[in-house]
Amino acid sequence: MNYQKYLSKTAMDIPPSGIRKFFDLADKDKEVISLGVGEPDFNTPWCASEAAIKSIQKGVTQYTSNSGLPALRMQISRYLKQRFGVEYDADSEIFITVGASEAIYLALRAILNDGDEVIIPDPSYVSYSPSVAMCGGKAVAARCFVDDEFRLTAENLQKVITPKTKALILPYPNNPTGAIMPKESLEEIAKVVKQHDLLVISDEIYCEMTYGGRRHTCFSEIDGMKERTVLINGFSKAFAMTGWRVGYACAPNEIFKQMLKIHQYIIMCAPTNSQYAALAALKGGFEDGFAEIKAMVDEYDMRRRFLVKRLNEMGLTCFEPKGAFYVFPCVKSTGMDGEGFANTLLKESKVAVVPGDAFGESGKDFVRISYAYSLSSLKKAMDKIEEFVAKHKKN
Repeated sequence: MNYQKYLSKTAMDIPPSGIRKFFDLADKDKEVISLGVGEPDFNTPWCASEAAIKSIQKGVTQYTSNSGLPALRMQISRYLKQRFGVEYDADSEIFITVGASEAIYLALRAILNDGDEVIIPDPSYVSYSPSVAMCGGKAVAARCFVDDEFRLTAENLQKVITPKTKALILPYPNNPTGAIMPKESLEEIAKVVKQHDLLVISDEIYCEMTYGGRRHTCFSEIDGMKERTVLINGFSKAFAMTGWRVGYACAPNEIFKQMLKIHQYIIMCAPTNSQYAALAALKGGFEDGFAEIKAMVDEYDMRRRFLVKRLNEMGLTCFEPKGAFYVFPCVKSTGMDGEGFANTLLKESKVAVVPGDAFGESGKDFVRISYAYSLSSLKKAMDKIEEFVAKHKKN
């Protein structure tokens, strides 16, 4: 049967995830050390798991409201105000989604008409461009460079704006580079956003993971930007809750209503028991001063510094990432681009990393290495990579 005539051209044109490709290859060989997946290697806080268990034991397994548990939305509002100084109304500006990924898709679906352009920093997470395409828009890359520590500059943003530009996705701290945007950089971006009357989808899922005493700046904090911003966040990274699939979106009420309407039809509500887990995790965070998150970030920081040092010593130049849990070394010294390096490393040394061009053309000569793995695994992997680099390095 010829299925081609039945299938959506948009769906067929979307490439498979470059991250999952290498994860699946690594998963088939138990000898492979995989550094490819961005998933915390810490356990979900017990208070969260216990809350979910108790909700099941009590038979609390029905739908919540479409917006999610009122108590959870109240805690999110409190969290954003206390941690980042931004105020969102729990009833009219916040709702719970199935992870941050659903929230991003809903935001795009709510604002895009066919042919609208959305600017995405390059490199960035693999799902943004396909999501724009699925919503009828056109993804436009704004190149980011290692000399700028992969920050999006106002100058490079200006270069790609056209009369069709409607929105900017702002994903910082950044996956795959670990780049952050200091407040002064965000203020420069805000001037361009206001000048061209744009909306911003600010994906801040890694907001708790910044290093060296740096505080994350929420884009909605910037003067005049809350009314233009859809703030995306969730529990996957900071609370080690990837599989629970709980995220949230915060938006001006007019955008909120359209996003929620789409959410009603395609999802109904986020998983009830996961919402109770998220509520307990956030309450527990307030009770212990977010000490559990801090301990996790301190461990990531130690791994981060270890990897940057080892990679630079072996000749894979690596700028110091200041957020998330990834390093993004350049592999040009081996005579290979990122794709060639990752494929050959997997074949010869049984270490899996992700080619940088999976995240955009600017990542062509880089690879992404996640340090959401134990230090012992990272040490073994670095020893193997060092041997590999010594073998292939150009004179």
